[in-house]
Amino acid sequence: MPLTVDQLTERLLASYDRAGGINHVDGKNLPSKHAIAEITLDLLRLLFPGFFDERPIHSSEIEAVTGTLLHSVLGRLQNEIRKSLEYAATGEPGSADPQKTAHVLTRKFLGNLSRVRELLQTDTEAAFGGDPAAFSKDEVIVAYPFTEAIAVQRLAHELYLDNVPLIPRIMTEWAHTRTGIDFHPGARIGTHFFVDHGTGTVVGETAIIGNHVKLYQGVGLVARSLAAGQGLRGQKRHPTLEDRVTVYAGATIIGGDTVIGAGSTIGASVFLTSSVPPNSLVVLEANNVRVIPKQSRESDGLDYQI
Repeated sequence: MPLTVDQLTERLLASYDRAGGINHVDGKNLPSKHAIAEITLDLLRLLFPGFFDERPIHSSEIEAVTGTLLHSVLGRLQNEIRKSLEYAATGEPGSADPQKTAHVLTRKFLGNLSRVRELLQTDTEAAFGGDPAAFSKDEVIVAYPFTEAIAVQRLAHELYLDNVPLIPRIMTEWAHTRTGIDFHPGARIGTHFFVDHGTGTVVGETAIIGNHVKLYQGVGLVARSLAAGQGLRGQKRHPTLEDRVTVYAGATIIGGDTVIGAGSTIGASVFLTSSVPPNSLVVLEANNVRVIPKQSRESDGLDYQI
């Protein structure tokens, strides 16, 4: 005989007792993933007016549309930040008033949107200038998954810097599911950044990326080992890419001490665990990684236009 609803309920309740570590009962109200997804979409509308809307916006109404949307986002985001602060403060007597702190943090965050837009302008320029398949900058914004992923990361990074719990990661994982690009909100990313194609690219929490850096699909900027688990929290675990570095498809760069010098190129499928000096070309030859100063590429007769 099939189990009744009462029997199914009893079975689940017994599971809740046995596996209590994945319950959240009688605790503080967590931020809503659904609400944060909707807020993030509205933030994209504020960053790229007219691109994420279902109807055209005329210049004569931009002030009213922007003000109305900002007011809506302010109230909803403040509520979610308050919940995240209350959750993090559980069991910590003397914590600051979450409502007041959320009010301050939300207004500070919204005040930074104009600066985030300036960064995204450089990313759009890098994407259009670096991809001959791009028809226009409009196409880069409306169609490229990278644009959405980096916009959400740059937004989430602002909240991450202010130690807002949970919400930055919810935002970037929402973008991850939509784009296939995994940017941690903690990563520090410079101007004129571009990831071509993007699918499967991973940038870890403590990665540092300079200006004018270009990555391709399947690139991983990852930690050397996570065996120490939470013992690694707060440590530099992910690599640094200096200015004007290009990393081709499928390359993996590992470790917090690994620095890719300015002007270097990392070839496809390279697995790199150590630093390379500026203006290096790193290629995979006969299953071995070879590091070549770029100025020597003509002298040995090899073609490094990957």
